[in-house]
This record gives sequence, C-alpha cells and structure tokens, in this order.
Amino acid sequence: MIQGIDYAAIAPPLILAVAAIGLLLADAFDAPRRVLGLLSGGSLAAALLAVAALAFGDRRATFCLPDGLRAGGPRSCSYVADDFTLLFQGIVLGAAVVVVLLSLQEITDSEIPVGEYHFLLLSAVIGALSLVAARDLVLLVVALETLSLPVFALAGLRRYDGRASEAALKLFLVSVVSAAIMLFGISLVYGATGAMHLDRIAAALERLPSDLDPVAAAGVVLVLAGFAFKVAAVPFHFWAPDVYQGAPLPVAAFLSVVSKAAGFAGLAIVLALGFPAYAHVWGPLVAVLAAVTMTLGNLLALRQRTAIRLLAWSSVAQSGYMLAPLSVGTHRLPEAVAATTAYVALYAVMNLGAFAVVIGFRRRAGAGPGPSDTLEDFRGLARGAPAVAAALAFFLICLAGLPPGVMGLFAKVVVFRATVAGGVTWLAVVMAANTVIGLYYYLAWAARLFAAPSGHVHDPAPGLPVRAAIAATAAGAAVLSVAPQIVLQTVTQVT
Repeated sequence: MIQGIDYAAIAPPLILAVAAIGLLLADAFDAPRRVLGLLSGGSLAAALLAVAALAFGDRRATFCLPDGLRAGGPRSCSYVADDFTLLFQGIVLGAAVVVVLLSLQEITDSEIPVGEYHFLLLSAVIGALSLVAARDLVLLVVALETLSLPVFALAGLRRYDGRASEAALKLFLVSVVSAAIMLFGISLVYGATGAMHLDRIAAALERLPSDLDPVAAAGVVLVLAGFAFKVAAVPFHFWAPDVYQGAPLPVAAFLSVVSKAAGFAGLAIVLALGFPAYAHVWGPLVAVLAAVTMTLGNLLALRQRTAIRLLAWSSVAQSGYMLAPLSVGTHRLPEAVAATTAYVALYAVMNLGAFAVVIGFRRRAGAGPGPSDTLEDFRGLARGAPAVAAALAFFLICLAGLPPGVMGLFAKVVVFRATVAGGVTWLAVVMAANTVIGLYYYLAWAARLFAAPSGHVHDPAPGLPVRAAIAATAAGAAVLSVAPQIVLQTVTQVT
C-alpha cells in the first residue's frame, strides 16, 4: 500500500523540521546566539505564513487510504489540514514566536546551550502542529510524544540547577505514565473496532456488538485519562506546579499555553470525531473532571505566595473551564467544541502575556538574577515601572474576566452558555462559584502593583525581546477585548 503525500498540507511542520536540523548544524559550527535565535524565530514565522497560505487556499488532507481500501467505508486520512487544524496551528505558532522572544535573555542568564534549546523547542512545536492535524490514533500518539519528550529535556537544560532536574524528572515520569495509559486505551479501542482512523472508529462504535461494549468503554476512559495528564486536569495535575517552578520560565510559559492548547485540540478531536457514540461514558466523566479541576486549582491558587506557583495553579483551574463545554456529550457538541476552542484561543493570549511580564520582572536591584520569589516583590511596581505594571494588571484583569479586559469575561460567558445549553446546569453553578474565587487572587495580585512600595527598587527596563513580547501580547489582548466576538464567530465557522 502506497499513500500519496501532499507536501503543501504538511508544509508548516516540514519547515520547522528542516529548520531544526539547520539549527543543530549551525550550532555545531559555533554560529552566534543571535543567529540561532533569528533562525528559530524566522522558521516559526515562515511556518505561520504557510498556515495563512493554506487558510486562503483549498483545504487539504494527506496520508489517506487508497480507493480500494475505503470502498466500503468513509474516506480516511491520517493528516487533515482543515479549518480547525489551521486555527490551532496559528495559535501554536503565534505563541511559540513569543516564547522564542522570551527565551533569548533566559538562554544567556541561565547559561543554557542555545543550539539544543532551539532544536528541542522547534521539535516540540512540530509535535503540537502534527497533533492538531492528526485524524488517526497512531499519528495522534506519535505527535503527542513528539510534543512531550522535548519539553522535559527543555525543563532540565539548566544542568546545574537541582530544581530544574527535579522538574524534568517529574515531567518525564508523568509523560511515560500518561503515554502508557493512553496506549493501553488505544489498544482496547482498536481491539473492539479494528480501526485506527477516527472516522472509521466512530462508525464501528455505532454498530459495536454488546459483548465488546465494556472493552470499548474502558478504552475510551483510558484515552481520556491520558489526555487529562497532558492538560493537567485533576487528579492528574500534581506535576504542574513543581515543573512550572523548576523549569526555565519560557519553558513554563510554553507548557502553560502551547502544550495545553495542543492537548485540548487533540482531546476535542478524539471525543468529537472518534468517540461520539460513547458520549454517555465520557460526558459525565469530563463534567466531574472539569468541576474538580477548577475547584481545586482555584482553592490552592488562593494559598500561593509566589507568582509562578500562582500562575501554575491558575492554569490548572483554567483547564477546568476549558473542559466544561465538552461535558455536554453529543448534545450540541459542535457548539461545545467551538466554546472550548474560543476559550483556549483567548486564554493563550492572556496567560502568555502574564508570563511575559513575570519574565520581564526577573531582576530587582540588588537581588541578582533569577525570577522574583513572592507576590510581595511586585508591590509598588507601578512606581518604578508603570508600563510593566499596567501590562501585568491588564492581563490579570483579563484572566479575572473584568473590564477593561472584556475578552476574559467573554471567554467565560462562552463556556457558561455552552454548558447551560448542553443541559449540564450543575456544572455551570460550580463554574460561577469558581469564577468568584478566581476574582479574589487575581485582583489581590493586581492591587499589589499599585500599593505603596515595600522598599525594593524595581528594574524598569526589561530587555528588548521581552518588551517586544509584552507589547505583542498586550496589543493582541487589547484588540480582542474590543471585539472578542470575532474569535467566537471565527471559531464557530471553523468547527
């Protein structure tokens, strides 16, 4: 069996694969750090242009089964560059460009090997791009591991930092366990259906014999559990706070935004395209996961005294909001997927902006290099660095869902509406209570920025790449706050 390859469809990950190899070769010949950073960022921009070209052209699919094999079933392709895929690929690449900007100074300060760093980062992005385009379980698992494995190496690249080594080890163990659980679930689904392509799995599950129903149900649950590890949903969340704190801050931002966005895209693809017949199994389970995740994440965020751990627990809570619309099952499932997609897109801008400001605030006069330790270090930041303080306050207000950060409020309204329309009213009540809890710790941090200084002298001038990243995310957040409905309209058309 020979499958044709549409190179235009796979152009975005292919560009990054070529660039990653070029980076290793350039590093071997001692190319300057700036050249390697420029090559990394330029390749991401080129891949983003390829995504834009695909968006304005014909939608493509490749690695499809030959005609003779699909005569009696649906057309099955492993890689599909449809509107949903292109939207998420655009989100991933845009966020990755910002991560590269945030990484330039971190690489110098932490003495991280520059060639290895950019190679691993591009490899992880390749996995994310392939994951959102995967339409069979084999490619999905390969893409998921291509995303995951480079990230734990990135977390441990500060070779003489014990916290980084601990973060890398924890992330590695979680990745191995989640991969094993997901592969076992996939084996059960394959054993029950005899198919790997999602469209064929969906058709087989519709007419599955009753004696195979428990096998398929167990497989669906295990696949969902594997994704729950990747998106840090409770009770599979325990790795997130320690990894975020120990890893280099740009890597933590990558995990919080790029990895999470790709994970939710893969989860939505599998549930909506592969397992709709078993919505009665995964729907209630997703609802419980969403409720527990947002509640535990918000309650533990209240207790945090450091910026990174607060953002880590906040990210866990945000995973609960993203999961909530998917709990409706097959009832209004397209609207639920659209709501989750819109929330992921808006969250990516908000959280990446918050990380960018925290990274920019990594130095205090007399404190030496390294990220600030406590939220109290941000007290009075507006006196010495009003622009940085205003940007951070804006991102926190967006995450809290208050004006002028209207896009945060809009994102929560979207998931509320999808959840209520799907009939999961009790979960909407839990979401409302958790939104109030989130308001407290976001606003408490924002208030510190404009309080009387605690005696620390803040460095008002983060590096130029960090300022560019902050400006880019702030501009994106401002535009989306003015017209957030554009995102929902675009996503609704896509899904």
